[in-house]
Amino acid sequence: MNDHALPRLSLDDIGVEYRELVTTQEYGPKPRIEGVQILDLRWFTDDGGAFTELARLDEQGCLAVLPEFQVRQVNYSVVLPGAVKAWHLHFNQEDVWFIPPTVRLLVGLLDVRASSPTYRNTMRFVMGAGKAQVLYIPRGVAHGVANIWAQDAYMMYLVNQQFDPEKPDENRLPWDVLGESFWQIQKG
Repeated sequence: MNDHALPRLSLDDIGVEYRELVTTQEYGPKPRIEGVQILDLRWFTDDGGAFTELARLDEQGCLAVLPEFQVRQVNYSVVLPGAVKAWHLHFNQEDVWFIPPTVRLLVGLLDVRASSPTYRNTMRFVMGAGKAQVLYIPRGVAHGVANIWAQDAYMMYLVNQQFDPEKPDENRLPWDVLGESFWQIQKG
């Protein structure tokens, strides 16, 4: 039987108790945030393991892929199952995150820069999960991660200023500013 022999359906052909529940998943481009960059890294695997080059620095400590970004500190973080670490906001600091391909974390970004063309845009995506990537987060973009899976996850991140406990550029927004569901597995 070919498809042309079957009658086409419309929403009117769906039972009345289900019509208002029908939605269509969107497959178009997701909203972006001005200045945010996701850069693919090369991930080499062989029968002995895997390798990726995280960063190349020039003589001044600037990243080859982001020449304006001078590395001033490198950090490592462990995120336990069920933990939400959000929202962080820096006025001067910028971050470059790496989440290893062998783990996964849900990443959330929120543009809170009033003069930005993407003000209030959000980005929500999984990093790690078999991909080798770095994420550049400009100052003024609130950011966070959630480990909504059952194993510990970890990340490394580079920042362009050293942490100063006397004048910390570590500002916060409430973790649920976009609603609790932002940090949950989306069902459906």
